[in-house]
Amino acid sequence: MSRRGEVLVAIINNEADLEIARKRHWYRIPVESVKKHLKQYWQPEWIAFYQTRKFGWAACAIHYYAQVRAVEIVRRQDLFPEESESPTSEKQYYKLTLSPLEELPEPIVNSKRRRITFIPTTLIQLLTAIEIQDLSRPR
Repeated sequence: MSRRGEVLVAIINNEADLEIARKRHWYRIPVESVKKHLKQYWQPEWIAFYQTRKFGWAACAIHYYAQVRAVEIVRRQDLFPEESESPTSEKQYYKLTLSPLEELPEPIVNSKRRRITFIPTTLIQLLTAIEIQDLSRPR
């Protein structure tokens, strides 16, 4: 049975993060954000990626999703060991280990250009939605 929150739509706002999801099969979410915005819907079985305006022709839409295979809490310096130490090095993230990204048959568009943060939804809604607002409608 589907439950709201089995899929989490999250933001991808740069090509580097999309490449990490594509090639290294993980995504990060600050532990703070989960406590603040997602406590009720944590932990997702799937994740979908909303691409922001920085993606040109692919902007303001969801094109990809993946199954969440594992979740662990890690420090930023563990995710990015090549970065210099800084005040954010100790920041904690949920590292979601993912299956290979799958492309939706048709992107889910944000035609009304609503601001997006996280959207908890169901897998059925993700696979049948045409526009972003379809992800929040009760089924």
